[in-house]
Amino acid sequence: MSEVNKTIQKWHASFKKGTDFDSWGQLVEAIDEYHILARQLQKEVQSTNAFDFTEEQKKTLGKIATCLEMRSASLQCTQSKEDFKLEELKKLETIIQNILTYNKEFPFDVQPVPLRKILAPGEEESLELEEEEEEEDAAAGPGSTEAFPPRAPGTLLPRLPSEPGMTLLTLKIEKIGLKDAGQCIDPYMTISVKDLNGVDVNPVQDTPVASRKEDTYIHFSVDVEIQRHVEKLPKGAAIFFEFKHYKPKKRFTSTKCFAFMEMDEIKPGPIVIELYKKPTDFKRKKLQLLTKKQLYLHLHQTIHKDS
Repeated sequence: MSEVNKTIQKWHASFKKGTDFDSWGQLVEAIDEYHILARQLQKEVQSTNAFDFTEEQKKTLGKIATCLEMRSASLQCTQSKEDFKLEELKKLETIIQNILTYNKEFPFDVQPVPLRKILAPGEEESLELEEEEEEEDAAAGPGSTEAFPPRAPGTLLPRLPSEPGMTLLTLKIEKIGLKDAGQCIDPYMTISVKDLNGVDVNPVQDTPVASRKEDTYIHFSVDVEIQRHVEKLPKGAAIFFEFKHYKPKKRFTSTKCFAFMEMDEIKPGPIVIELYKKPTDFKRKKLQLLTKKQLYLHLHQTIHKDS
């Protein structure tokens, strides 16, 4: 079997796993699987390997990724007006299986996920370097506000049901200190829980855009519910906080810096954690502090235990 066929088979298995979870009412697991598959498809859309898929096929893969995100959003927000149903999503199964020969019109009027949401870390870095060089030559202007892509929405999830003897963790993201806080456009945080290999163990969540900026601080004041009981988190896991903001000149969302919290730091009350330079190192192997200045991410932890 060719590598391309193996990849398609893997995508199909992931799609089936997600829709099975969805039909069984295991929504957290379904959202997680949809996110993982959407990212895999998006990665392929961006790939420079032109031999694997045609541009038309890549466009179809991008539209499937959009539908997966729409279904995830429907599961996360029960009040959503634009509800994307499981029955609709299931119509895409044969398209994934037959992507190499599929030549019909896509069944839903959707666009592939915008580029700003799917830049791979390496591509983001090269764009960043370009921009930094440009900014050294000339001070960046405010940029045109025409045709800006839609802003990243908040995708925070509700707290899990309590279980006897189990602990749930709420993290309030209070504020982050940055020397150029006032210049960040549409800043938000992406929160993920990764194992030692940097693999997601929970659905990834995005905060809404920050509530206000003040001096060297960007204030969020938002609660994030960790989507697994603390006792069920794998040994060596860590909670990551990626600070992202919009770059109008390049029209993409950039990760500015990141922070993380390890399992032995879970205790009630305030905690201040250090900021590291991008790209986000989920394996925690090559960490570089963002700055020597006293600027940190300020959090407050609340523990919920059902005895």
